[in-house]
Amino acid sequence: MKKIIVFISGNGEILQSLINNCKNGLIKANIIAVISNKKYAYGLFRAKKAKIPTFYIDKKNFINRNSYDKKLLKITKYLNPELIVLAGFMHILSLDFINFFKGKILNIHPSLLPKYPGLNTHNKVINNNEKEHGTTVHFVTEILDNGPIILQSKITISKKDTKDTLIKRIKIQEKNIYPLVVKWFISGRLIMKNNKAILDGHVLSIKGLK
Repeated sequence: MKKIIVFISGNGEILQSLINNCKNGLIKANIIAVISNKKYAYGLFRAKKAKIPTFYIDKKNFINRNSYDKKLLKITKYLNPELIVLAGFMHILSLDFINFFKGKILNIHPSLLPKYPGLNTHNKVINNNEKEHGTTVHFVTEILDNGPIILQSKITISKKDTKDTLIKRIKIQEKNIYPLVVKWFISGRLIMKNNKAILDGHVLSIKGLK
């Protein structure tokens, strides 16, 4: 069975979806570890309940960001995963980390990339009177939220929508599409080559699948 590591910082709803999908056989892999940069992230409890080893790496124990990033890379190298899944991990990975695991890191971002990289995406779409919102699964590269897009899911924004309602609606989409993309990667259908996402031997468009 191939090995997956999931990086989290919060509640772990997507992590739970991945755990469930590994358990029911949709994803034919084992989540061998969950790594968090937040001590009280609820996702750590979810992992422990599923008997998955957890690692909490506290930035306060390191003299600077560089030493913290080296520790993160050292642990991940030791675990030697086939795939790293970022699921709400609120820390920008170092270039050394990204280059070492190039083509093996997935992220999910709550916007229809390339629109609205970075933080506060829900507020931005409301403030700009957008008609659509969504979520994007992409490979991680050295530029933040700019790796090859694999799959997007859209929702229509209503006049009644608020930041909180958008968060809830986007979470539903994320829990549906992320396990699917992980399944594609684990089964060998999905790869990154020449900075492009390739599914079943076909190069995906710059906006991936929809």
